[in-house]
Amino acid sequence: MTASLEELEEHLSRLRAQLREARRARDTVAASRIRGELREVETAWERALDAEEAAAGTSGEEPATRDIALRAPASAAPPARGRQEKRSVQGAVPIREQVHQSLTLLGAPASPKLISSVYEAFFTEPLVATKLASLRRDEERSFSAQGYARPYYICAALTHDRLTPARGLLAVSVWPLERRIIAPLSQRADFLTHAVGTAEQIQRLSAAGHPPSEAAWQLLGRFALNIPGACDSDDLDPERVISAARLEAAVHQQADDTQRRASAERARTQLTDGQQLFGAAPLHNTLRNAGHVTR
Repeated sequence: MTASLEELEEHLSRLRAQLREARRARDTVAASRIRGELREVETAWERALDAEEAAAGTSGEEPATRDIALRAPASAAPPARGRQEKRSVQGAVPIREQVHQSLTLLGAPASPKLISSVYEAFFTEPLVATKLASLRRDEERSFSAQGYARPYYICAALTHDRLTPARGLLAVSVWPLERRIIAPLSQRADFLTHAVGTAEQIQRLSAAGHPPSEAAWQLLGRFALNIPGACDSDDLDPERVISAARLEAAVHQQADDTQRRASAERARTQLTDGQQLFGAAPLHNTLRNAGHVTR
């Protein structure tokens, strides 16, 4: 019998308490065993939550997509709504895995809105964007309890000056710290990286005989419209988008890389492992906490 969300949450709470006691007792064997069980129960909880939301019909109405003047090839695959709905109920992918797949394709920190658009364009399954709001906090709590027990975490991009979480951007913990730093030129550089990742995925699908979806071509079109030389005609060409994006990226690369490296080195000397993934506390939080201590 499949456990309910409430039962799984109670089980998680018990396991976390057991892990805390094992670590306090320096019982590494028990701690390792409990971490393994925690991972299994967390996966079951994520799948149960996805299945519950899918069964409740969370898809709702899809927002209207802005028309783009660029034309996708006639072979673009139409949306497969029936397949999406069936898959979302029967084999929902945990939200953290959905985000990881999108970010891996994009290759740089991205906003929840872009992550959601990429997943729906390339993985033929809806991503419930509202669930992304608490994902980073959940990942941070998991890292605090388990350390590096998971192969990856969905973490924060860091501001180059304060090393605090960059607002509205998610990243992957296994990326080099330099890639997760957001310096003054980084947002444009990352935009170009996103464009290249999207175009390359379209090329891979086409080469494998799988026509990219209309949503994938629309996504590439939005990138192309904002890159000089990427779309001089009405027809979209992924190779042309890649070339134009890399040409502009070369202009910014040296200055951006220098700023990112300097900030990353500072982060490695000033921040704990957890802060390097999820950012230092914002100054106003530090001051507020200090005020509570002095009262």
